[in-house]
Amino acid sequence: MSFLPLETLYFEDLSVGMTEVYSKEVKSSDVVGFAEITGDRNPIHLSEHFAAKTPFKNRIAHGLYTAGLISAVIGTRLPGSGAIYISQTLKFLAPVRIGDTVDAMVEVVELVDERLRAKLHCQCKVGETVVLEGEAVVKVPRREQG
Repeated sequence: MSFLPLETLYFEDLSVGMTEVYSKEVKSSDVVGFAEITGDRNPIHLSEHFAAKTPFKNRIAHGLYTAGLISAVIGTRLPGSGAIYISQTLKFLAPVRIGDTVDAMVEVVELVDERLRAKLHCQCKVGETVVLEGEAVVKVPRREQG
């Protein structure tokens, strides 16, 4: 198992336009594991036989699995450890299939100093296809004064 190395950026370190990307190949074991953890055993995710009869023709990853890759960026890289999710919007635009490589990107689009909030544009792509997009608001710790 490989994890992103942890980064800690404080509110004072952030600036509008900063970005971070995490790329992950979606494996069958990831999708099965996500189903086990969440209890979402929809056969569109787990059964090739069932999925073949759908418009997708193949198994697809859970939408929230893909969204979880955004959480990985926020929690480990931008802004990183110590960031606290306040909100997240999501638009699912295209399916993610087993074997796809998802690029999860987060960009700082606004900083609210008095509340220590960062507004982040979030997007996941498979190749050039945007499969998910949304916006997150996170509380970011201030650097300790001392």
